[in-house]
Amino acid sequence: MLILLAALLHAAWNALIKSNEDRLSMMAFVAGSGSLMVLPLLPFVPLPSWEVWKILILSLVLHTGYKVFLIKAYTHGDMGQVYPLARGTAPAIVTLAGFFFLGEELPALSTFGIFLIIAGIVSLAWRSKNGPRGASDPRAVLYALGTSAFIAAYTLNDGLGGRTAETASAYVIWLFALDGISITLIALWRRGPSLLRPQRAWLVGAAGGAASTVAYWLVIWAMSIAPLGPVAALRETSVVFGALISGLILKEGLGWRAVVAAAIVAAGVILLKL
Repeated sequence: MLILLAALLHAAWNALIKSNEDRLSMMAFVAGSGSLMVLPLLPFVPLPSWEVWKILILSLVLHTGYKVFLIKAYTHGDMGQVYPLARGTAPAIVTLAGFFFLGEELPALSTFGIFLIIAGIVSLAWRSKNGPRGASDPRAVLYALGTSAFIAAYTLNDGLGGRTAETASAYVIWLFALDGISITLIALWRRGPSLLRPQRAWLVGAAGGAASTVAYWLVIWAMSIAPLGPVAALRETSVVFGALISGLILKEGLGWRAVVAAAIVAAGVILLKL
């Protein structure tokens, strides 16, 4: 239930990014506020060891790439198209990489799950930004798939970090304390000092930052006491929440076909880890 809550919170803060015209600034507000929220906790957690620092540094690079690609994807596509593509493809990438490069087995259920994911992706990839009958913007698909590659990489890396650190909570606190720095600096570079002016978007970003922090904290905690695969798979049910938010709240006009496609992607992800 807590991982399902994390999935809903993740879809919710993504909706905040998508619905804002200045997505780079909103991403900076979300990530920056998340960092500020955990700063008071730093004195109560141990300093990371060098082994943990190496994982943290790599994770910060991967999280920054993820944010940049996600912003680009939402610039060219609807949430109902981008979100399931980005979130649902990552577990398939991890599974196929393990099969081709690490010699891991690919059971029949996992194979079927990959086919389901591909079917859902094909359906979503040809969805139009301007409606289900128009032509899809290929940039949305490419950036969404790039986003999924970053997700796959940082999920594995952070799962290792949660297990290597003294506690999973200590790892998450350090990760979030540092995570907002890079994207905020990028936003300051692109938007200038106007980013620092008091504005309503700060409050919206703070809500998104809280949702993002709690959601990922729950996931890292779960991965520290349960196998990585099932936790990562259950988390990807967020694609269904994303499709519902896209249609019911953002009014992107996706209709039942996008919800069904997202559900197919989620089913495929779950089959990967059975």
